[in-house]
Amino acid sequence: MNGNKNVKVSEAAKVIGKSEQFVRIGLQRNILPFGYAVKMSSKWTYHISPKLLEEYMGLYRKD
Repeated sequence: MNGNKNVKVSEAAKVIGKSEQFVRIGLQRNILPFGYAVKMSSKWTYHISPKLLEEYMGLYRKD
């Protein structure tokens, strides 16, 4: 992942092998456990945690 505290939707989509739309809708519906979607007026914003995405994909080991 990147060194930032937020992963872009496009990057998360590549990591999990799905479309960007899949990631957006999964976050909006609270189906995907690695981030959040917040509706700001009529626009959605997304936060994807690098650590939670790595755990979801089995790339990070919990000690």
